[in-house]
Amino acid sequence: MRTLSLVKERQLEVLEVADPPPPEAGEVQVRVRAVALNHLDLWGFRGMAFAKRKFPLIVGAEASGEIAAVGAGVTRFRPGQPVVMFGALTCGTCPACREGRDNLCENVGGVLGFHIDGFARELLNMPERLVIPVPEGVSLRDAACAPIAFGTVQHMLFDNAKLKPGETILVHAGGGGIGTVAIMMAKAIGCTVITTVGDDSKIDRAKALGADHAINYRKDRFEHEVRKLTKKKGVDVVFEHVGADTFNGSLLVLKRGGRLVTCGSTSGPTTTINLMQLFQRQYRIFGSFGQTMQNIVDSLDKMAAGMKPVIDSELPLSNVDAALERMESRQLFGKIIVHF
Repeated sequence: MRTLSLVKERQLEVLEVADPPPPEAGEVQVRVRAVALNHLDLWGFRGMAFAKRKFPLIVGAEASGEIAAVGAGVTRFRPGQPVVMFGALTCGTCPACREGRDNLCENVGGVLGFHIDGFARELLNMPERLVIPVPEGVSLRDAACAPIAFGTVQHMLFDNAKLKPGETILVHAGGGGIGTVAIMMAKAIGCTVITTVGDDSKIDRAKALGADHAINYRKDRFEHEVRKLTKKKGVDVVFEHVGADTFNGSLLVLKRGGRLVTCGSTSGPTTTINLMQLFQRQYRIFGSFGQTMQNIVDSLDKMAAGMKPVIDSELPLSNVDAALERMESRQLFGKIIVHF
């Protein structure tokens, strides 16, 4: 079978390797059809996976496919059924896993595509409990965006920030994979949505998704614009995933008692904050990593109800370099899908 593998830092190659063995008891074998790319993938390709790893390493953290075979005792799936997969090998037995907080597993075996082989391969075996059926009417292309793009946003907005109908939210990088989803999910419950984009060409597209206001942060300081739009009151929630470049500005635009939720640091992982500002204005800051299995189920349900991911482009496996170059250029709007 073919795999997309990191053979050394920053060097990807399509490799031919042996097919996996038949699935064991409690396992399913998945034929991968679509891999969705994320900025997390870029970090991994650059050697920023924050863990030792062995090469070659199969990449890919988010994908969809079809059941190719089932092992003994598997009752939830049948060959040909469309599925997505959870992106970490959780233990399923620790208190966090038993409580449905899968992304806080105490004995996680690694994140696929970073610490251990990922989804960018034609076949893989997975424990049945880490596989989720795709509802009728959701394409495999769209479903590939459920585990990270949709699931991460679901976890950030509703599990952590507790976003409520009628609130005002600032969504950073509204043209990115998770930014587009955050706009749609927030607007779907009646929020006022302000977003930042890096190019004027993205303003109308962001508004078409549901953003009430779009700010080109390369032209205008988003802090000033958000303060003006909210008549100096600030926003209830900031959806932060940019990092050092925007973090303090994000705190500045929060109203008293506002919530900031963050899942990323693409512009840098370190910053300083004014502690007096933090406690005097009673900000609440939430770190959010990954998603739960239930977040993915809820995301797929939203897709089935009509909330479709924004797809920037679709490319064959042989053209993955062009996909990564487009992502690094920050010209994309939505998700990039690589087809197997």
